This record gives sequence, structure tokens and C-alpha cells, in this order.
Amino acid sequence: MAWLYILHSPTLDRYYVGHTTESLDERLRKHLSMHQGWTARAKDWVLVYAEEYPDKASAYKRERAIKAWKSKARIAELVRAAR
Repeated sequence: MAWLYILHSPTLDRYYVGHTTESLDERLRKHLSMHQGWTARAKDWVLVYAEEYPDKASAYKRERAIKAWKSKARIAELVRAAR
């Protein structure tokens, strides 16, 4: 099982799109812990969207598709529509 997930940082007002085979709770914990990388810029990341996939390759394909949008508004609409 794999996940496509979207995090949101209210202070940065930015989205982060990723994929993982870990539990979503564990992956979020790692983003919030002391690490280097893009998400180290903020400590208020919130999981706002997730899709489950049967394998890592499928989740990665979806991640690349969403990142190809290059549109914060389109990602925000995806998140809004899922609520």
C-alpha cells in the first residue's frame, strides 16, 4: 500500500505534494521533526489530502501528475473538493 499526500503550511501558505509507503502519521511526524529539506522551512504542516494506491509506482505517478499542474489554485481546488 502507498499514499499520495498533500500537506499545507498556513504560515508559508504553501502546499507540499509527496508520496510514501509509510503510514501518513509517521510521514507527517518526519516532516515536522528536525530534518533538512523543503518542508524544514515550516513546522506547522497539516495533512489536508491523501489518496491510497496499491503500490509506490502508482502513487509516484499521481504525485508527478499533480506537480506538473504547477498551480497552487488547482491543488487547493482538489483539496476543497475532497472535504
